[in-house]
Amino acid sequence: QVQLVESGGGLVQPGGSLRLSCAASGLSLDYYAIGWFRQAPGKEREGVSCISSSDGSTYYVDSVKGRFTISRDNAKNTVYLQMNSLKPEDTAVYYCAADLALTRCTVVAGGYDYWGRGTRVTVSS
Repeated sequence: QVQLVESGGGLVQPGGSLRLSCAASGLSLDYYAIGWFRQAPGKEREGVSCISSSDGSTYYVDSVKGRFTISRDNAKNTVYLQMNSLKPEDTAVYYCAADLALTRCTVVAGGYDYWGRGTRVTVSS
């Protein structure tokens, strides 16, 4: 009955912004490391960002650093990914993932136990 549900995707122009949400049920996200991943058409899934449960530390891959921000709202049991200055190469299906055992978050997909089904982001003029 554990569920992670992503939302907030859509079609935006280059330079635009979107905020993705990952709403959890059946688990309390404040105890989990959370990662955001994406998969572009015809390409492998890649890590984007993560936030740790222990100290709230965050990590971003170089391609999104300075443009994306991950955050957690424990009261809403939701994790967000604010995406600014979007580029066409950001086009992908975005997934959130959760893991209880991680002491520090990772953007390696194999480190996570629970996954959402994704939300599509298309950046095009």
